[in-house]
Amino acid sequence: MAAFDPSPVRGARTTHPVGTVTRGTTNTNRLRRMDRWITHTLARTLRTAARPPVAVDLGYGAAPWTAVELATRLRAVRPDVRVVGIEIEPARVAAALPYADPPLLSFRRGGFEVPLDGGAAHLIRAANVLRQYDEETVGTVWERLRGRLAPDGLLVEGTCDEIGRRHVWVALGPEGPRTVTFAARLADLRTPSDLAERLPKALIHHNVPGRPVHAFLSDFDRAWASAAPYAAFGARQRWIAACTALAGSWPLVDARGRWRQGEATVDWAALAP
Repeated sequence: MAAFDPSPVRGARTTHPVGTVTRGTTNTNRLRRMDRWITHTLARTLRTAARPPVAVDLGYGAAPWTAVELATRLRAVRPDVRVVGIEIEPARVAAALPYADPPLLSFRRGGFEVPLDGGAAHLIRAANVLRQYDEETVGTVWERLRGRLAPDGLLVEGTCDEIGRRHVWVALGPEGPRTVTFAARLADLRTPSDLAERLPKALIHHNVPGRPVHAFLSDFDRAWASAAPYAAFGARQRWIAACTALAGSWPLVDARGRWRQGEATVDWAALAP
């Protein structure tokens, strides 16, 4: 795979999409957990935007399902939200065009430069994109994408399995990373550390003894084991009990209402490499 320099050239105008083509695998409802969290987290920002807010599905893949679904889910919060699906591969853009509904849903060719005709995004979602890159490029890509955000915008970057059962993502504002969210279909979760294989590129190579993310997942597993009696009431109650215990030693920034969704969100600073 060809290497690239994702950093902007000062004083120069980008004429070609920045990045490399991803595998493009996608499925319907693959990003439903991430979308549910985004809709909850960004609801106030979307509703109070003075103009129709713009959301970007960056690297939507060989089929446009995730962009179509994002548009549908965000419209429940803000009916005039404009979703732009961006792909670096021209054939994928062409294949998506029959699903466009401008100006509410459009598709265009691009990469990490996020072409928006001079505008800024209230949301950039980049799911299963950075896993193919070297870890050393992640910070530079994050910086570039953050530069395309509106002042109250959010960048959500993470990884999930093929059918969306397990997902981990980092949320970043214009100032930098804020939180890490772990989300799972609890019915078939053996232990919370099963989510380790879906850690974003910025964290996955740091899941080793002595590093914060490894310590967090180890403590989560212990809390999960201690909460085993709650399994009689269902996996959801066991997850809630484990998160309640975990919050005593780790800065979880959400509460029971989100834990019920099979989520746990922790402050980025606690897990940062």
